Amino acid sequence: MKKSLGAKVVAMPSPVWIVGTYGDHNQPNIMTVAWGGICCSVPPCIAISVQQSRLTHSNITKRKAFTINVPSRHHLAEADYAGIASGKYADKFSVTSLTPVRSELVDAPYIQEFLLVLECKLLHTIELGRHTQFIGQIIDAKADEAVLSDNENPAMASVNPLISSAADRKYYALGECLGQTYHIGLQLVDKNGK
Repeated sequence: MKKSLGAKVVAMPSPVWIVGTYGDHNQPNIMTVAWGGICCSVPPCIAISVQQSRLTHSNITKRKAFTINVPSRHHLAEADYAGIASGKYADKFSVTSLTPVRSELVDAPYIQEFLLVLECKLLHTIELGRHTQFIGQIIDAKADEAVLSDNENPAMASVNPLISSAADRKYYALGECLGQTYHIGLQLVDKNGK
């Protein structure tokens, strides 16, 4: 029997993404977000939710752009720090020794050391309550050649992204590959093709 937990944000898992933005005087800033996901395929879009009190919120609002930088388990400390410290008081790139790279396509920096980066222009802003959802159109995806599979897409095992759980406030790594999407369920398709 299931027990009611009430209205809680316990969906699992959440991505661990580092959002790159520029602030006043072109100061590069990063912030860790876990509220996010792909929200459209054509045009390719990604959504993130950011509290209105965050510097990243005002940076996206002003610059109309952001990057999504996907950290691997090798950058766990940097990812955690980017979510702890405020860009209002700390130069997070300096503290983490990460390198900001100016995007040539959007008005936001990305992180050189991360293996997968999405450059986004702001498409929609939705006020939800404590958070604002920013929907960014992906203008370009950049990946280190070392993580590309035979079909020129980033390989999940090579990127080795972090995930998190809001329920227990912990980071996790991905597990084993279980099979191909749109294939495993074919065993349940009726013999009549339904």
